[in-house]
Amino acid sequence: MLPVIWFCIVAVMIAVYVVLDGFDLGAGICHFCVARNERERQTVFKTIGPVWDGNEVWLLAAGGTLYFAFPALYASSFSGFYLPLMMVLWLLILRGTAIEFRGHLHNEVWKPLWDFIFCGSSVLLAIFFGAALGNVVRGVPLNADGDFFLPLWTTWTPGPEPGILDWYTVLVGILAFLTLTHHGALWLGYKTTGAMQERASKTAAAAWYATVACTVLVTIVSFSVQPHLATSFSAQPAGYIFPAIALFGLAGAWLFRRRGDDLKAFLSSCAFIVGMLTSVVFSVFPLVLPATDPRYSLTIHNAAAPEYGLRIGILWFIPGALLASGYFFFLYRKFAGKVNVAE
Repeated sequence: MLPVIWFCIVAVMIAVYVVLDGFDLGAGICHFCVARNERERQTVFKTIGPVWDGNEVWLLAAGGTLYFAFPALYASSFSGFYLPLMMVLWLLILRGTAIEFRGHLHNEVWKPLWDFIFCGSSVLLAIFFGAALGNVVRGVPLNADGDFFLPLWTTWTPGPEPGILDWYTVLVGILAFLTLTHHGALWLGYKTTGAMQERASKTAAAAWYATVACTVLVTIVSFSVQPHLATSFSAQPAGYIFPAIALFGLAGAWLFRRRGDDLKAFLSSCAFIVGMLTSVVFSVFPLVLPATDPRYSLTIHNAAAPEYGLRIGILWFIPGALLASGYFFFLYRKFAGKVNVAE
């Protein structure tokens, strides 16, 4: 029972990270579309300025929890995905540096340079995070010792010797890019006014249609790439609640945006992301890292830490999670409302 609980905890923490830091990434992706001058670009940074670094805490917390609860998974994935993890680390560093450094100097080269880095790193992070999710769904070439190595690409096709990038993982990466673009545009629409809000709404509308098309395509091909998905939903029909949440979230984002209710549209986008991620988690359960050879797949049982450690960890996790949640509740209440471009 404890491995199941910790599996759910890790899944929730990853979902919280994607929802919160996702609109940061989305704001970076589409800020050139929404902001047309320096004052408007400053407004984009103000919408995420108080929260962006706090949002990334959930990524660190999820990684730490993964190390504690499923050390075998942590060891296999962090060694096998060493190259993309280093690329993600540098992108996170560049993105944070761009946010902090762009206001230090005022000339015609400095700010555009950091704006470009902010946008580019946000785009690449969204695609890499999506490709990482695609790798987890597709499976990796684990051996009997729980080790694997993936080059950046091989033949661009899923198979017994895949690369990190193939047509499937790139397709999932594009879906992540479109989803976070839509998510970030809705956030900017909620936090801004006037012409910026109108441009954010138009960007969200275009991204919504692209996201719908890509979601349908990825869903169809995922069932052929990973047969375990169909098995999970056939064995537990109650799991269809998770795709239903995603569908309702996607429909709500369109409906509320059309009605001009920016907050509900953004919350609907949050529901779509949570529904998509929980659908993936449910469909691979009890696997935590599928292998191309199913005999060597890591599950919640063979990858979990000893039961005593998991039991003691719960006692420390609960107060820590309550403290972090209380802080975030205060933070978002403190900085609620619109950011005025004229301020």
